[in-house]
Amino acid sequence: MTVRAVRTLDWVEPLAVAAGQAHREGALCLLSDGGSNGGRSWVACEPDRIVTTRMEADRPFADLAEQAMDRFVVGLATYDAGARPATGDRGESPGDWPDLMLARYPAMLVFDHAAGTVSAVGMGRDQAEAAKAADRAVGWIDGAKPSAPGGVPAARFEPERPERDYIDAVADVVARIAAGDLFQANIARAWQGELKPGFDPFAVFVRLAAGAAPYSALWRVGDRVLVSNSPELFLTFDPASRRIETRPIKGTRPRDPDAAIDAANAAELIASAKDRAENLMIVDLMRNDLSRVARPGSVVVETLFELESFATVHHLVSTVTGETEPGIGPAEVLAASFPPGSITGAPKHQAMRVIAEHEGPRGAWCGSLFLLDDDGALTASVLIRTISFWREGEVWVFRTLAGAGIVADSDPISELRETDTKIAAIRAALIGQAR
Repeated sequence: MTVRAVRTLDWVEPLAVAAGQAHREGALCLLSDGGSNGGRSWVACEPDRIVTTRMEADRPFADLAEQAMDRFVVGLATYDAGARPATGDRGESPGDWPDLMLARYPAMLVFDHAAGTVSAVGMGRDQAEAAKAADRAVGWIDGAKPSAPGGVPAARFEPERPERDYIDAVADVVARIAAGDLFQANIARAWQGELKPGFDPFAVFVRLAAGAAPYSALWRVGDRVLVSNSPELFLTFDPASRRIETRPIKGTRPRDPDAAIDAANAAELIASAKDRAENLMIVDLMRNDLSRVARPGSVVVETLFELESFATVHHLVSTVTGETEPGIGPAEVLAASFPPGSITGAPKHQAMRVIAEHEGPRGAWCGSLFLLDDDGALTASVLIRTISFWREGEVWVFRTLAGAGIVADSDPISELRETDTKIAAIRAALIGQAR
């Protein structure tokens, strides 16, 4: 039996607390924009167990089921692990990210943006153990410190391949769609570089936090750090109600400082038949994925083509929900849908095979970062707008990607420009230039 202890505290900014713990092992900050993702942020460090494992095709999240018992669990599943049944083993990704990393935390600080409160939550096998864990979380607040954006952290930010390669890849996918091989595939470009001496990935996280998305995150495990500014929910699952939800994003337009142009861009996106068709294909794919674990007849599309606006982009977002069969847990829910349909394509396995012909291994990008909270509820993001960092000697090296959904009437130049729009905030955070 798991016991929980809670200490309710006065408000302090989660980013300030995260700054005080940022260099400790397992440092974690799941930063909400305050209006989405339930309006909650999470900060923790120093897990009591870290597991890295290979995902097996028949039970890819079996290790999660074994760990998710009496603690908070944070996990990262790589895109390539989920794609392996379709693509085969493609070797190591840059940075050699393992298939699945899991960390078990006895305590977390939970920041409720709406209520303006912080809760130190400890979990344990008895009240004394849970109380000790909660008190330890309270102590993290004492280390809070200012987290103002500093100087430009990256020494360089360079594309891995020429723009012409991407244009040709898009043209090839359009031709395959015309030939009936598939309906849609998400094709990405990659950039890489390193940070200047003395700079740490947390500095990049702070710069991105100025335009925080609903699923912003920093997670440090050993010599790897993930920094994400993702706006996209992959899955939520509430074991009490058995409700599952996914919110795929398809359709993008840039924001503009001129209000009239910005509104015109949003209106154009809402009216775009191409973007709505692209979104609908992924909605249908996600309906099919959820149906693998849902009670028959329970999967519904709650909203279609809603406009959501973020710091640098407008998106079209749809919401699909369902109710799982009894006995289904977070591991089964993730396995049914991973990797996310919005960053693969349709049909999913064929799209992943086509992606593999045009891209190297993606690693953490377009995988998922997820949390099992103190109620056992799952929240998993899609790792778009995400940077992978790893140490090479004394230098932090990074890699990031941006993709676009390619459909029958895609224009290669327009899709190239869409990737530029999507990477703009990350480029600015790293080298101070959006273009």
